Amino acid sequence: MARGSTEKRARGGDGWRGWLGRLALLALAAGPAHAAAAVLDPAVLPQVQAATFEVVVPKPASDPLSYEKPLPLELLPYQFRTDKYFSIGTAFALGDDRYVTAAHVLDVGIGSLLGEPALRDASGQVYAIDKILEFSQQRDFVVFSLAHPPKVKPLPVDAAPALNQAVYAVGNALGTGVVIRDGLYTSNTPEEQDGRWKWIRFSAAASPGNSGGPLLDKDGKVIGVVLMKSANENLNYALPIAEVLKAPANTAVLDQRRSYQFDVFDATQVDDVKGQFALPKSFAEFGAAYLGLVDGYSDSQLGALLAKDPEHLFPHGSGSNRLLYGQAYLNGFPSLVMRDSDGDWGISHGSVDRQNLPHNGYVERSHVGHQGLFHLRRPDDVTADRLYHDPQLLMDLILKVAPLQRPVATEQIKITSLGKPQQDTVYTDGYHRRWQVRSWPLAYSDTVLICFALPVPDGYAAMVRFAKAGPQVHDSTIDLKALTDFVYLSYDGTLAQWRDFLKQDALLPDALRAVTLDVDYGKRLAYRSPRLAFAYTPALQAIQPDSGLTLGFSYFVDHGKVVWDVAQVLAKASVHDSDVVRLNRLARPADGMDDNFRSEWDKLRRREHPVDGVAFNGDDATMIDTIGGSVGPKDDPGVIYTAAYATKGNQPQAAMKAKLDLLLKDLEIRER
Repeated sequence: MARGSTEKRARGGDGWRGWLGRLALLALAAGPAHAAAAVLDPAVLPQVQAATFEVVVPKPASDPLSYEKPLPLELLPYQFRTDKYFSIGTAFALGDDRYVTAAHVLDVGIGSLLGEPALRDASGQVYAIDKILEFSQQRDFVVFSLAHPPKVKPLPVDAAPALNQAVYAVGNALGTGVVIRDGLYTSNTPEEQDGRWKWIRFSAAASPGNSGGPLLDKDGKVIGVVLMKSANENLNYALPIAEVLKAPANTAVLDQRRSYQFDVFDATQVDDVKGQFALPKSFAEFGAAYLGLVDGYSDSQLGALLAKDPEHLFPHGSGSNRLLYGQAYLNGFPSLVMRDSDGDWGISHGSVDRQNLPHNGYVERSHVGHQGLFHLRRPDDVTADRLYHDPQLLMDLILKVAPLQRPVATEQIKITSLGKPQQDTVYTDGYHRRWQVRSWPLAYSDTVLICFALPVPDGYAAMVRFAKAGPQVHDSTIDLKALTDFVYLSYDGTLAQWRDFLKQDALLPDALRAVTLDVDYGKRLAYRSPRLAFAYTPALQAIQPDSGLTLGFSYFVDHGKVVWDVAQVLAKASVHDSDVVRLNRLARPADGMDDNFRSEWDKLRRREHPVDGVAFNGDDATMIDTIGGSVGPKDDPGVIYTAAYATKGNQPQAAMKAKLDLLLKDLEIRER
């Protein structure tokens, strides 16, 4: 995920709820400015006021979201409640139909859900932007023209101001209109990255909304563009106006150092976003060219990060061996394969919280890295066909127990539905699993919710992120695509759920398309794959709609190539019964692995306990386990399959052996 290196501008909070307030919360929290307005010469004030504008974006025209109750908009301040626009910054006239604001102010409109930025004067007249004329991302300014400009006298400039003079910050403080506040020009501070220019530091108060406004001297001349607040003291930053005046004409320049990280390991890729393109352009054309450069940077950075140490990137290198040669984890909750500080890859799913839905459904959720992880167990009153093909339903069910809330004044209003997604596509990962990719615009907060949902027998496994509208949407989307190759989970469900799920051929991973499951309730269950086949009747254990079946998928090496396939099969008489049939695939440890792996493997080869066919007790159950077959030479096989049966209570050896024989009767190791 790309991140700016020295960001001082206000940004929204992270997390399921915090992201939602990015624009709206700022506006809702706005209150009257308490600082007294500075007094300039009465002859200067009218020109300053006429030449300074609010930068605004239109509020959403419609809202597809559903709420638990009507939004209490009457609690909002009158000005905000009745305004058709969000006020996001300040701009000023610098020349004949030439206006200046901060680049980060207009950035809000690039890819925005709210519409294009515009200027608004003190009388409420709104002026659309015509052309972007000059742009500098690193110096954080933009020069533009208006489609139907007002007749105003531009502000004069002083490109070589003296230190320690009185200055006046003019801007749309807190979104409540343009105010003027005084202070001192205190110092010059080198730009953080390479000292390419010096910021003006000043003590005049500056609030959110001041960005892009002029910093004036006592004569009303512009000496800088107000850009940033100091985090820890009342010293603020402006770009010297000389930097704007000497910028190359008709050119947009991007040159900013950023770091890029990927959630499954702690390496960081640091590089400069560099590029330029010709101007003038309309705002839409400018936004498309800007996104092309920034999105291309994100693509290259992610590629460079994943290529930085490829021989040790999962599933390569000795650090991957514990997962590749260990037993499959039987967990239907999605985990991420992540590298620890020792270079070993393991799985992480965070702290999982479970909330029940009606009709035996539930939602499990956790948070790892920048994404929420979810597992939805489909309620019994929702058919599989409806769940997998109604793009709205998954998020509606999640919202029942993991609600989003929209802040309105002092209240948090629960969102009950996001409506139909804006995007509904399918992404196939490197292991041929098919993810349904859906995104929902949350226009009131200029945010997009992105969901990668993997259909599983009992419902869905999913990864969810919130992204600020604009470049972050692409950045988050490519991250999630790359992360799909690091998702670890098993497929679990009742036999009834499995039968419905396997009908969804277009959504099945390739590994399951090669699996045949024949179920005749009360008579026979037969499983067949390119690696393993077995069958049994109720003489071994019950076969009914609520009998459970878990396919323990894992990453493992097959003929020199890492695959994602079934490594363990677990069948239960019912979801509440302790009668269990288990077939387990185990591979010969790789060279150099820990002695305990080799020791366990040698025990398997010698058929030592517990795979000696002798029943044993534990946890109020009896289990019997044996070698069901192997692949490769008898004296040194490459793969061994074990076959086990377990039931509750203390059971005699003869009874357990009889059950095991029933399992082995139709067991076939097909892997070669």
